[in-house]
Amino acid sequence: MPELDFILKRAVSEIIDEQDLRKLLDTSRTLRLKEGFDPSSADIHLGHMVGLRKLRQLQELGHQVVLIVGDWTAQIGDPTGASVTRPMLTAEQVKANAETYMQQFFKIVDRSKTEVRWQSEWFGKFTLADVIKLTSRFTIAQMLAREDFKKRFESNRPITITEFLYPLLQAYDSVMVKADVEFGGNDQKFNLLVGRELQSMIGQPSQQVFLTPILTGTDGTKKMSKSLGNYIGVAESPENIFGKVMSIGDDLIIQYFDLLTDVTDEELRHFERDMDGGRTNPMLLKKRLAREIIKQLYSESDAEEADLAFEKVHQRREMPEEINECRVSFEAMKSGDCGDIDLPCLMVATGLASSKGEAKRLIQQGGVSLEGEKVTSEKAQLKSGCVLKAGKRRFARIINSDVVSAS
Repeated sequence: MPELDFILKRAVSEIIDEQDLRKLLDTSRTLRLKEGFDPSSADIHLGHMVGLRKLRQLQELGHQVVLIVGDWTAQIGDPTGASVTRPMLTAEQVKANAETYMQQFFKIVDRSKTEVRWQSEWFGKFTLADVIKLTSRFTIAQMLAREDFKKRFESNRPITITEFLYPLLQAYDSVMVKADVEFGGNDQKFNLLVGRELQSMIGQPSQQVFLTPILTGTDGTKKMSKSLGNYIGVAESPENIFGKVMSIGDDLIIQYFDLLTDVTDEELRHFERDMDGGRTNPMLLKKRLAREIIKQLYSESDAEEADLAFEKVHQRREMPEEINECRVSFEAMKSGDCGDIDLPCLMVATGLASSKGEAKRLIQQGGVSLEGEKVTSEKAQLKSGCVLKAGKRRFARIINSDVVSAS
């Protein structure tokens, strides 16, 4: 079980108020730890895992997580970190996303120590009078103190009234579940402080605000985000997670160890000194990092198997044991009358590339191989059963469906 100082210092941006939180944790009372999510997306990535690990650590000290499913606020759209209003979702989309999200959430957080609440429990009964009463407690000036609102206002970009409602509704959640602590990334500071203030206004003890750092995406520049494509999903296979971790830049290794693992601070300093002094191979640290992450989401044996699979495919250049079979019509894939196969079309049809443009770029960059031989042309002669590889981790065994159907 992690020590309290480790929980409150490691992978933490700010706690408001840390001294008060320590006093609360010193009592025998079970604290209510609020974590809200808007199911605007179905997937959780390692960026979310930073805060979820904190919830799990405090659960292990005996505290209760209260998971708020933002089925109302998801239909408004939170602009935090975005320069435009996010699209509203239907109730059906929200429910479908929420189910998937929760399956992934409980890969990290203990389900038995989690209370799940849907906003519709209280907002479903909200009247116009309730909305007016809630909005009357805050001013436009307070809303414009939020950085993204301020920037849009100053640049004459539109801000809808419904967007001002978002932090108020999130704050009201804290009131309804009597949150002792609310968790969020440091880009959520404004919203969490509104909850703290609203609780005080109505006579509840003010929640503590627990802010965690934003994880840099695999591109090494922007925050991890599914929309930017620089993410590692917690529901991805161990092999995919391992491969993506191995692809990160060396400058991200320490940050990922720091925010996503329980490796000790002393060991982290050792890693950093050895990297700076050129005394360790960064690839070995990435392999350790990948194993540490995978064993949290799956198991120790899954982590070891992913390591062995990576070594086999990428270090020894061997084929993976399991390769997806893709049945396509060679006749339909022919380029002209020469009988050659149009490889970009084939790669899109088999899922090895998302577009013909991507396929052509991969071929030009030397990232496509056929039966282990690098492909240099967009046209090739293929035999049924051959293996086509794109990039570092995508394989397909190509089966000629014309031959199969004829037999």
